[in-house]
Amino acid sequence: MSQQSRSKHPIYSLLPTDIEGFDSLAELALDMRSSWNHATDMVWRQLNPELWDVTQNPWVVLQTASRDQIERVMADPVFRKTVDDLVKIRRDANETPAWFQQKHADSPLSCVAYFSMEFMLSEALPIYSGGLGNVAGDQLKAASDLGVPVVGVGLLYQQGYFRQVIDQHGRQQALYPYNDPGQLPITPLRQANGEWLRLKISLPGYSVWLRTWQVQVGRVKLFLLDSNDPANLPVHRGVTSELYGGGPELRLMQELILGIGGWQLLRQLDIHPEVCHLNEGHAAFAVLERARVFMEESGLSFEVALAVTRVGNLFTTHTAVTAGFDRFAPHLIEQYLGRYAQSQLGISIHDLLALGRQDPNNVSENFNMAYLAINGSGAINGVSRLHGQVSRRIFEPLFPHWPEDEVPVGHVTNGVHMPTWDSALADEMWTNSCGKSRWQGTTETLECDMRCVSDEKLWQLRIESTKSLLEYARHRFAHQLAGSGSPLEEVEAARHLLDPGALTLGFARRFATYKRPNLLLRDPQRLLRLLTDPERPVQLIIAGKAHPADQAGQELIRQWIQFIDQPQAREHVIFLSDYDMLLTQHLVQGVDVWINTPRRPWEASGTSGMKVLVNGGLNLSELDGWWSEAYSPEVGWAIGDGHEHGDDPAWDAKESEELFDVLENQVIPQFYQRNENGISSEWVTRMRESMAQLTPQFSVTRTVQEYVEQHYVPAASRYRERMAFNGALGTDITNWKHSLREKWDSLRFCDVVIQSSETEHHFEVEVNLDGLDPNSVSVELYADGNNNASSSVRQQMDRVELSKCETKTNKDDCFIYRGSVSATRPTADYTPRVLPRHANVSVPLEFHSILWQR
Repeated sequence: MSQQSRSKHPIYSLLPTDIEGFDSLAELALDMRSSWNHATDMVWRQLNPELWDVTQNPWVVLQTASRDQIERVMADPVFRKTVDDLVKIRRDANETPAWFQQKHADSPLSCVAYFSMEFMLSEALPIYSGGLGNVAGDQLKAASDLGVPVVGVGLLYQQGYFRQVIDQHGRQQALYPYNDPGQLPITPLRQANGEWLRLKISLPGYSVWLRTWQVQVGRVKLFLLDSNDPANLPVHRGVTSELYGGGPELRLMQELILGIGGWQLLRQLDIHPEVCHLNEGHAAFAVLERARVFMEESGLSFEVALAVTRVGNLFTTHTAVTAGFDRFAPHLIEQYLGRYAQSQLGISIHDLLALGRQDPNNVSENFNMAYLAINGSGAINGVSRLHGQVSRRIFEPLFPHWPEDEVPVGHVTNGVHMPTWDSALADEMWTNSCGKSRWQGTTETLECDMRCVSDEKLWQLRIESTKSLLEYARHRFAHQLAGSGSPLEEVEAARHLLDPGALTLGFARRFATYKRPNLLLRDPQRLLRLLTDPERPVQLIIAGKAHPADQAGQELIRQWIQFIDQPQAREHVIFLSDYDMLLTQHLVQGVDVWINTPRRPWEASGTSGMKVLVNGGLNLSELDGWWSEAYSPEVGWAIGDGHEHGDDPAWDAKESEELFDVLENQVIPQFYQRNENGISSEWVTRMRESMAQLTPQFSVTRTVQEYVEQHYVPAASRYRERMAFNGALGTDITNWKHSLREKWDSLRFCDVVIQSSETEHHFEVEVNLDGLDPNSVSVELYADGNNNASSSVRQQMDRVELSKCETKTNKDDCFIYRGSVSATRPTADYTPRVLPRHANVSVPLEFHSILWQR
């Protein structure tokens, strides 16, 4: 076949890279910045408006366009200038010093490796399921905006999470369309010689080849691994086939690839992060591989290497119940990691299993990935204030004899990436009021600026946003009905459903029993009356998926479909199937009120309600997750009493009634109470306060800044300190731990003498250290924060360190410690205790022994 005929044959056709300007189009198409900065939308819409509206995937649009079409548009001077200007803006944005470069120019932090099982960046890259991916994707985008030096590490799934279809009986059906890498905005990672970078990792009895990919997220890069390499056996090519699919063995293999393979990839790329951020415990095997690499470089033992590297690891937990953590049977860990532990880490399988167990000697206890993350990290955080409290309770067994308040788990409350979730209308309003760079690090004036927006502008935003949502919902619902084979008259009727002037409630989430998506269905007749009130109509748009293995969650979906099928409800409620990122964007941009009804405290944070803030939507939610710290009466509505009631049907019934009461007596009357201009003054006042107070507070800009300043920068400093001089500090810490373990059980209290005055209690505490270096411990008085019997006033936790004064002359191992506390509390409130002490060690996270006097 001649070269000329080969070039015309479709099999040999390639992207038209020879067309002048095509590389600029490709550069724009392969940058995920287009998912939040919509300046390039006009380019893709001009190439193929229908395909762009359906896919929101610039790379697909560009690949689908014909050579003639690309030549034609690039020959247009106006279009070409637009493309050139966009490329220049992109490059300038990547090179301009951002918040991090301005605020932390001398920081020891050069790189954070952010590991996550899923990332929600755009509908063009469907490798996400829900909340965890939402958090990961939004934080990468904010890192780009703020200039934080982050690289993401994840997996590329051939099928991703399932796509949902609702059949004619209201049952959920799960579909798994193939993610063709050639259609995704990703590129293969290549070595300097052009060879595709592939990794080879060892599993029991065989090796698996991993292909590597890169996603450009503004300034930030996301690296993805997948096992669908032709060199692998068919069974191994499918390891990265589904997100959250398969059984425990498949999940274990995925997490080995993510953690061990992910860290190996960074090493291959000559990327050396000071900080490894574990977004949930799925990637905790990175802890082991990071320590192994330091062992290899330093010649030190695994114990010392872990002491050095762990301070650079941050574990963020998103789980609010113990059952939510990944656990693996001991035989699986031994099968897949036994040889790795012995030959690579130099430890026994018992010692490896101990890192993932509450009781290291319980041979039947499963291996808990969250425990591995805790035992291998220098800091732990939950994702809301309430979730931090819940997590301290969950992890308390790992720190025996420590008060719950001192369990070392903090919190950084999640936020959302406002430019991703705001509508064009909302973006325009915020830009006019607060400037274009409002989410790039300076949010201090936003509250004041937003309060200057008039009632008329806010009400117009609400009207136009609802209208836009209903247009989209009608089109999507009609398409949904047509796809399921519904009669043409039903499809046509769907194009006219819902009323732009009615109060529109949004309700979308993963359908799981703890989220209680059927709380409104506990009284279906009352719900019907609420929806069909001719004077004050209400409409409800619902969406959500249940995990394919969650039959109870799927039954909740079926109940809603049954309710909607009633003739009275059909015009007022729609269920939009296949809840995805694109649908989420439209919902949060257009609903008047977002409803969320989880069972407290099982919603670790929740982010869906945060997304309505920037668009002027209001929240009506259970006092759980983020809403428990966001709620005040002037910004929205709440149900619940702020306490936990477990899985109590009677309490569910009570809160269902409360939800109806709030809707009927507060939300609906306020919405329909209009002034002479047709505006609900109370409603827009609440909108304004919600937008002004909460949008900056629950922006991921604030979240990432907190991670940088509370965790990343301090962790980088501690990591550099420990790795200096070939890990000398790590060796010192390991020796300190050994000496404490050897002596701790022989420590004991002797005499305690208390003298009281009107203002103070004076304590003298004698402690026998049995030859232990007294500088290795501290002695404290501790009083907890509970109410005491003699006072109705809640007391704060009190810790007072006592001063070592002398050695008792007739007892060489006994030391006397003295100190005073205020007499505002009785002496019985205070208990002496001995704690480990080392200037460079986090206690109790890194060493949790403690001795109480009583």
